[in-house]
Amino acid sequence: MDNRDRIAHAFVGARQQARGLPTYPGERPTTLVEAYAIQDRAIAIDGRQVVGWKVGRINAPLDGTLGSNRLAGPIFADQVVGGEADALPVIADGFAAAEAEYCVRIGRSSSGLSGLTLDQALDLVDAVHVGVEIASSPYPGINADGPVVTISDYGNNFGLLIGEEVPGWRDLSFLDWPVESRIDGAVVGSASARTMLDGPIGAVAFLVDCLAARGVSLEPGQWVSSGAVTGVHGIAPGQRFEADFGDMRVACGIVAAGERVAG
Repeated sequence: MDNRDRIAHAFVGARQQARGLPTYPGERPTTLVEAYAIQDRAIAIDGRQVVGWKVGRINAPLDGTLGSNRLAGPIFADQVVGGEADALPVIADGFAAAEAEYCVRIGRSSSGLSGLTLDQALDLVDAVHVGVEIASSPYPGINADGPVVTISDYGNNFGLLIGEEVPGWRDLSFLDWPVESRIDGAVVGSASARTMLDGPIGAVAFLVDCLAARGVSLEPGQWVSSGAVTGVHGIAPGQRFEADFGDMRVACGIVAAGERVAG
């Protein structure tokens, strides 16, 4: 078993058992190509249906070093929840965070496409919803170790809560909506999607290219989780996360993986 397989098997097994990995399970990748190769191998081992992709930001100066300002990871069908959830799971002895995000639903296949403008990427979209990404990994150091390590374990995704559809989303006025995140009622972050590089539609354009390089395309009905609007907010079982998007709200409780999820 080579290093790629060893890492992929370790992460898939730990996720299935909801147990932590105190150290990184192999030699850390150093390039985007290596990191996505581990991710692709893990997806193949895992076997669950991919129904979307999370997008995250790569900050300076690593964006220049790696040649990308975003990263991606799969979202699986059994980890997508609609509406307000009583409880969403995290790996309690790994890494856990909640993020206010826009959830973009794809309406047309991106097969054969690349290098899209924002207008062309918008043409692939058939809805935008408010939502919450649950970021969780068996490895507690996943974010601290940098973006290539994050990529190697599903981009640190562990679930997606999809709230209501944004009215009039096609005019993109929601980019200026104030977004506020709270944990147990305390404000932990506030911003707008205007501060997110080129916004949620830019995340779609990035993802088209990222997936095309791996022989994959976005397909109708899949979701793109746009990236954290107000930041990545560490969270623990027993806490509650709420996010206001203008006049819209989405919320969820947090439990340790293995407990029953209601939605």
